[in-house]
Amino acid sequence: MREGHKDRAPVPEAVNQIGKAVIDAAFSVHSALGPGLLESVYETCLAEELRARSLAVERQVAVPVRYREAQLEVGFRLDLLVERCVIVEIKAIDALASIHTAQTLTYLKFASLRLAYLINFNVLRLKDGLRRVVL
Repeated sequence: MREGHKDRAPVPEAVNQIGKAVIDAAFSVHSALGPGLLESVYETCLAEELRARSLAVERQVAVPVRYREAQLEVGFRLDLLVERCVIVEIKAIDALASIHTAQTLTYLKFASLRLAYLINFNVLRLKDGLRRVVL
């Protein structure tokens, strides 16, 4: 788990509940598919699973970068945005690295959100591929 600023207020309980639903849905997808597939497959299936649970999901959401007074479209895309408050960054790689957490924190910053999950589906046990990221 990666916590951002300790002096901030806790993540609202409603947002945490959506996060818990994301994790539960990710376990369902991983249980059904296992490791070894492309990120795009996990993204599609997780979005479908979340929608089946009556959650609003947006895929490949563009996030502009604010630099000085300009808003720049530089190609940042959130894999999934759930209920407009939880980011889900999906990986299918050998192991998560600190750069993946840094990328997710940057997405939170530019999207002005507090909670994200970094999920690597290319693991035998999904709990070994989960990171909760809070800004």
